[in-house]
Amino acid sequence: MAGLNYVLVVVICLTLAATIAIAEETNKHHEYCVIGAGPGGLQIAYFLQNAGRDYIVYEKGPTAGTFYTKFPIHRTLISINKRNTGKTNKEFNFRHDWNSLISHDESLVLGRYSKDIFPHADYIVQYLKDFAEKLQINVQYNTTIGNIGPRNEEDEQFHVNDQHSNEYTCKRIIVATGIAKPNEPSAEVVRNLTTGYHDLTTDLEEFEGKSILILGRGNSAFETAQYIMGRTNFIHMMARSRVKLAWSTHYVGDLRAVNNGLLDTYQLKSLDGILDGDANELPIHRSPVDGRIYMEEEKLKERFNLLEETDNDALREGYDMVISCLGFSFDPSLFNETVNFRYAGTKNVKKYPRITFQFESTEVPGVFYAGTNTHSLDYKRSAGGFIHGFRYSARTLHRILENRYHNVPWPHVKFPSAINAMPHLLKRLNEASDIYQMFSVLCEVMIFSEDDTEVTYLPAYPCSLVSRIPKVSGHLVPGKLIMAVMEYGKNASGPAKDVFREDRAVGTSRDAHTSNFLHPVLYYYEKLPTDVKYLRRPAKWILPIPDRIHHIVEDFTTVFDAPKTHVLSLRRFFEYILQRDLRQFYAEQCMAASLLSTTLPESCKLYDMRGQGISPTADQKEILLDMSPRLLENSLVYFK
Repeated sequence: MAGLNYVLVVVICLTLAATIAIAEETNKHHEYCVIGAGPGGLQIAYFLQNAGRDYIVYEKGPTAGTFYTKFPIHRTLISINKRNTGKTNKEFNFRHDWNSLISHDESLVLGRYSKDIFPHADYIVQYLKDFAEKLQINVQYNTTIGNIGPRNEEDEQFHVNDQHSNEYTCKRIIVATGIAKPNEPSAEVVRNLTTGYHDLTTDLEEFEGKSILILGRGNSAFETAQYIMGRTNFIHMMARSRVKLAWSTHYVGDLRAVNNGLLDTYQLKSLDGILDGDANELPIHRSPVDGRIYMEEEKLKERFNLLEETDNDALREGYDMVISCLGFSFDPSLFNETVNFRYAGTKNVKKYPRITFQFESTEVPGVFYAGTNTHSLDYKRSAGGFIHGFRYSARTLHRILENRYHNVPWPHVKFPSAINAMPHLLKRLNEASDIYQMFSVLCEVMIFSEDDTEVTYLPAYPCSLVSRIPKVSGHLVPGKLIMAVMEYGKNASGPAKDVFREDRAVGTSRDAHTSNFLHPVLYYYEKLPTDVKYLRRPAKWILPIPDRIHHIVEDFTTVFDAPKTHVLSLRRFFEYILQRDLRQFYAEQCMAASLLSTTLPESCKLYDMRGQGISPTADQKEILLDMSPRLLENSLVYFK
């Protein structure tokens, strides 16, 4: 009996071990492998999970949002946490919530964690942790993925490894690691004499009575200056690029007002200053006499084209500390040597990976990017480098993947007439957060049937893929097409622009095309533009030159619902391109029209005078039955 029990125990143990081994092996293969559990990785994972896809998220740290456990160093976020808007519409409120991710759980918004307009970074760490746990996102922590190369030709899978040499296979890879690699000065002597932003202490006593030189001129540089300026003798800041203020450029990655105290003390002559020059290869050395850091005078004169007799250079007093705040870039070390990795942009802006308009690596097909890694597509133009922007880039990527690999068409609404589509368009322009935050990048698409009766409406479609709508969205474009996008005036902003000038805004619909502030623009095409037409569009144009264009005049509150200024001009635009009367009529007017004319206005045909006039034809009934549930419910009353 004892022997039998022993055998049973052995069998059970072997069975359990085999089950664990199978489970572990199964867990090492997934259709989608997402690398990084920051906001970008968690956001794309949420969409994959909702679609029922086989996925896993690999995170090198012990928690979601590991990057934010350290950065920003001085622990204040610069993403707006606007909790109150006076509205109850969740989508509208998301326009002004710059930290939360998209989900069905209304408790998962950062405004529930902090009431501060610029929250402490610890809150977003807790928020991302809760997001992963509450939504049961499949994350494997403490796993650093590397050795990414092209797909294996035999099994058409990606074979990658973690830090323990465990192998994982993936059908597709989504890289969401962010730009977490600190940029350092290129010259070794400069690197050795500087303290990196990533190594800074938050102990203010370390800066008491110190003279500081900061290399860099972005938000991390000004954030550092803002934090320590109350303790220092003076702060000098040096970079080769000029200061660009976010409220002037409309780009949230430029210097934010919350960090620009140094500009005051510079311009008001309180010792602090801003210098122009290449901070990467400064001729600096540490004095053996007093231990301070000085510039080599002769090399300094040569570098800044100073005359020999010049003895009043601004850097002559030396510094106690030089701090390098040169920003971050994407770390390509997760790829192996077979990948010829390339950065996007110019040689001076090597921050983001080079990707296609569909967020796919240009070097490794099947590897996609999510989160701030995708910002190369809208760098300096929109908000794709920040949570309030890339949460929508992640959703866009998911929709592209769904159509490409799972034959799921782009989400859409069908309308039986432009009369029905126009209110929907206006609602989106007035409430939608995706096209508002990803201005100039995401478009509303209206596809007309061949006879111009039906409209297929696609929300938040990438403007750059206008020529690829049938292939990317799964919807044919048989005839006319309208692309609606939010954009600023083409010459409205910039470092040298006076954005507070007296005539900065217009208020009448006839001047709408001169609008400077964010406003909707409709591009009308008789037929689908080609790839070549998109690529050859004029500079600063978001889309190819259309057959007709319509600007909806800017509005101080960014609400575009004024009956005459906004709605009437929009209706007339639709009437012109469709060559039909789109006015709404009362039943009595429709009855009079049916007695006096051989043709009826569009609204009379569609709604048939609330059942008090001519009975609808079989064709009209079919059109109404194809309407969306909400419109169908409202329209069936016409047949009672």
